[in-house]
Amino acid sequence: MTIRPVRNKDAEGLIDLIDRCFSEYPGVVVEPDGIDSDLRAYATALEKIGGEGFVVEIDSRIVGLVSGSMITDELYQLKRIYLDADLRGSGMGEKLLRLIESRATACGAASIELWSDSRFLRAHRFYVREGFKRSGRERELTDLSNSTEYHFVKKC
Repeated sequence: MTIRPVRNKDAEGLIDLIDRCFSEYPGVVVEPDGIDSDLRAYATALEKIGGEGFVVEIDSRIVGLVSGSMITDELYQLKRIYLDADLRGSGMGEKLLRLIESRATACGAASIELWSDSRFLRAHRFYVREGFKRSGRERELTDLSNSTEYHFVKKC
């Protein structure tokens, strides 16, 4: 198992990973030609916003992703965190989150935020266990999944 920086040529692997994760939830779909179009050149998309991302690989297959960026002088945003189902509960999710938290701290962030689909209840339990709190903010996306997202925040 290897953790390495995300590359633009990871597009197919990233889309496949997120599709596997989304397929666990009826009606949730990845949109590589829509809201998720940044995945087609994700390293470049992150670079444009001063962010960074990392993938987890096993035998050249992408099985995990984490990414984030500063969005204000004091606020870092966890952009994406996905892990194949068979790796959840293994400690890899915590390892990826710690990687992003260390990046946020190095950037001088006072807190980290994330948005998560209202249907991703297991992820919400993970975030709360790791010290995130729901802020009460919600947003609706104009995507094919008809997503409503919950806002979570954690002090660094």
